[in-house]
Amino acid sequence: MKASVLFKEYVWLVDTIARAGRITLREINDRWLLTDMSEGVPFSRTTFRRHRQEVEEMFGIIIDCDAENRYYIDDPSLMSTDSVPRWMLSTLAVSNIVSEARGMHDRILLESIPSESEHLRLVVEAMRGNRRVAVTYRRYGSSEPQQWTVDPYCIKLFRRRWYLLGRFEKGGFIVLSFDRMLEIAVTEETFTMDKDFDAQAYFSEYYGVMVDDRIPVQRIVLRAYGNERYAMRDLPIHPSQRELEAGEDYVDLEVRLHPTHDFLAQILSRGRWLKVVSPEGIVQEINQLLQETAENYK
Repeated sequence: MKASVLFKEYVWLVDTIARAGRITLREINDRWLLTDMSEGVPFSRTTFRRHRQEVEEMFGIIIDCDAENRYYIDDPSLMSTDSVPRWMLSTLAVSNIVSEARGMHDRILLESIPSESEHLRLVVEAMRGNRRVAVTYRRYGSSEPQQWTVDPYCIKLFRRRWYLLGRFEKGGFIVLSFDRMLEIAVTEETFTMDKDFDAQAYFSEYYGVMVDDRIPVQRIVLRAYGNERYAMRDLPIHPSQRELEAGEDYVDLEVRLHPTHDFLAQILSRGRWLKVVSPEGIVQEINQLLQETAENYK
């Protein structure tokens, strides 16, 4: 069997078990027979055993079995929304679905992500070997490129763009967008990563990739109107979001984060359907931005 076909089967198996939570081999087989991949051939126990082993080796995901012969993902954290295995498997699972619907390619519209595969490959290579990278970078609005050598601490995908979080040798971090990199090279210099660094924690109190610890963490109350209240419940704006109270046509939500520019821009992008209730300082800042926006239309 071709490796590409087997790979699709591995992805399907993990996705099926993850969605079910716990599932028997018979139930797996029932769902398997509904796919085009099966071609009507049952999912045998031998094939399942072999796939379990390959999934563990390839993705580091262990498929375990409980006392009732139901299969489940041994470490649920690997399947959390923002984990690399989950992102990778979700992406591949969607790819499987789309590939099975080749006859409807003109009815499935996708959103493109700028291709920066070579930059991404070099940075991952540097991260794996703990080597510094030399970056030639052009900021928006700048005519002259700048050059930095940084320790590649982590990469982050946000709103269809890849970003590198780099640390300078003398301390301090910088966030660089891959699509603004003119050149990148892996150097022979090595670095020792701070053992206490946690990439998830580093961005946890921010909305996106703009990081500015000069702006304090604040408790922000948002009011969503109409259909926006349902959208906010389904797709929280931040992990800290929690619901305070609901009215007849609105819902009040609380988030705790550093209100950087990208967060304010997100609020503004929702128009009249989302507003800041408190604190007053951010209310005034939003008002100012709205006035400046209105001036552009005069």
